[in-house]
Amino acid sequence: MIYARWIIPVEPAGAIYEQHVLVIRDGRILAILPAAQVHSRFRAKESVELPAHVLIPGFINAHTHTAMILLRGLADDLPLLPWLQQHIWPAESRWLSPEFVRDGGELAIAEMLRSGTTCFNDMYFFPEITAEVVRHSGIRACLGMLVVDFPSAWGSGPREYLAKGTALRDQYKEDPLLSFAFAPHAPYTLAGNWLKEVRTLADELEVPVHMHLHETAHEIEQSLQQYGKRPLARLAELGLLTPNFMAVHMTQLTDAEIDDLVHCGAHVVHCPESNLKLASGFCPAAKLLAAGVNVSIGTDSAASNNDLDMLGEMRSAALLAKGVAADAAVLPAATALRMATLNGARALGLEQETGSLLPGKWADITAVDLSEPECQPLYSPLSQLVYAASRRQVSDVWVAGRHLLRGGQLTRLDLGNIMERILRWQQRIAPASAEIIQA
Repeated sequence: MIYARWIIPVEPAGAIYEQHVLVIRDGRILAILPAAQVHSRFRAKESVELPAHVLIPGFINAHTHTAMILLRGLADDLPLLPWLQQHIWPAESRWLSPEFVRDGGELAIAEMLRSGTTCFNDMYFFPEITAEVVRHSGIRACLGMLVVDFPSAWGSGPREYLAKGTALRDQYKEDPLLSFAFAPHAPYTLAGNWLKEVRTLADELEVPVHMHLHETAHEIEQSLQQYGKRPLARLAELGLLTPNFMAVHMTQLTDAEIDDLVHCGAHVVHCPESNLKLASGFCPAAKLLAAGVNVSIGTDSAASNNDLDMLGEMRSAALLAKGVAADAAVLPAATALRMATLNGARALGLEQETGSLLPGKWADITAVDLSEPECQPLYSPLSQLVYAASRRQVSDVWVAGRHLLRGGQLTRLDLGNIMERILRWQQRIAPASAEIIQA
């Protein structure tokens, strides 16, 4: 039993329960009851008292590249293509390995758990290594079966990437913490014949497709020059725009394209801070939501953000939407929280399992301490959560009922050991990155 001052379950919409208890059995939510009623119905083997906290569904980071955290701060203050082509891709070419993915993945998961994330949607090489780290840490994840045209340390090209990805999915398809999505990187990094193959396999296996799309004006211009059509129209012709499609970024959209997204049922993953930092543009999140498109939130990688803080990302999404729409009423706090939780679960096809605090769902829960001075005076726990609280106020996190962050301390990951390994990476990468820049 978890006793909390407030519980915001996200479902039903608008509900805020005060002085309630959340009851967990076998990793799932059994009931949410007023504290005065709970003892007449249940006896607990373990009780947690959180008298100044709000319980919410754990955040769902709907788009990231976990291992790229090892490149955080390596190349800041650059637009997307110079950042990728002159810095990130050369560094990955030099350092990408199972060890890189394991160590970066552990640091990223530690950061996500410490800031209240209970599930993330990844797109990166060596997903079999990330799967091992996920299972060790206890977090939930949707792992991308990455596909790109070019070879890497992980494989020779699209055929091998698809074979490795589908084999990994078969290996873990019964694991309750792991799900999978095809992850073609972008329309400009995978040829049309392979995009068709992804679509065919996704239909056969009934898994989502997760892809960067309409991220920059340059991407649109390049597609018009090469194909005579915008990327979204090209993907529609290839059959990829379905209710299982997750379009990441979407900063360049016409009203007609928003209508197309409504009609095909595709999902949008909004990454406001990465888009701001790379000056890629503004996703019209409020307009998409008003039209009926499911919009979730992702951090992108820590190499372009530069953090994996979904609490901060949620606030940025809410504030940016108001500025873009020139309307303070759009994307209110309740909508922002839904985007960061249930909408992400829906995009990943996990809305029956997680994303809200309902009986029967997995107990994926985040507790935020609202007693700090920065959240006083407190008139609305929801408003303070979205507009005032910081990730340092995240005290406890449960995934499938397992207490992975207790009183701010990780219970499964050895943070000291992780930091030692990250320092060694820093000492290796920093001199080499200077050589790349000089070259």
